[in-house]
Amino acid sequence: MTSTFRFRVHPERLAIARLERTAEVPAWARGGFVNVARTCDELSIVCAQAHVPRAVQQERDKLALGIEGTIPMTTVGILASLCGALAAARVPVFALSTYDTDWLLVSAERFEDARRALEGLGHQVAGAPPAG
Repeated sequence: MTSTFRFRVHPERLAIARLERTAEVPAWARGGFVNVARTCDELSIVCAQAHVPRAVQQERDKLALGIEGTIPMTTVGILASLCGALAAARVPVFALSTYDTDWLLVSAERFEDARRALEGLGHQVAGAPPAG
């Protein structure tokens, strides 16, 4: 991959929640960033952590870094390159793809390591993480 990207930092702290596969999508699945994925095994929801009840199984304090612009679906190797750099920096990543672009969710405590890893590939990371 030879392209460089500009990443924007989403302004909310996010949670990644897990519900039973047959659960309805709850009303708390809201905010400026919401992703709902149902498989034969689970219902996963990514949304503003402020809305997720504490009793729900979840991982909190995630920050989303999104590639600005539209990435053609025929592009090969973007996530492999980005995740490879984060892996080399020992930053766990939860990747999400939308129709237009890709998002990398990292723990708030590892944000600066993620920023350095992405900038080390020549990318820009615009913005600061939201306060916790």
